[in-house]
Amino acid sequence: MMYAELIDQEDFRHRLQALGIRVPADADPYQACEYALQGLDPVQAQALRQMVTEVLGSGASVLPSVREAICRLLLPALAP
Repeated sequence: MMYAELIDQEDFRHRLQALGIRVPADADPYQACEYALQGLDPVQAQALRQMVTEVLGSGASVLPSVREAICRLLLPALAP
């Protein structure tokens, strides 16, 4: 049986935390994106861009609320 990877709110939060971004456990995807954008330096911004590219390009199923938050908040803010 084949299982597809699902990137849900919790997985997205863990990915942000792996980049050193503090996100409270009860943060929704929009709040997590807002936390991610606070005080980014160029190195962190590049790492966040790479993570977003990996998440959206991985072929994994991304929970609609996570995808919407990424597309509405992170992509415009991280555009070169």
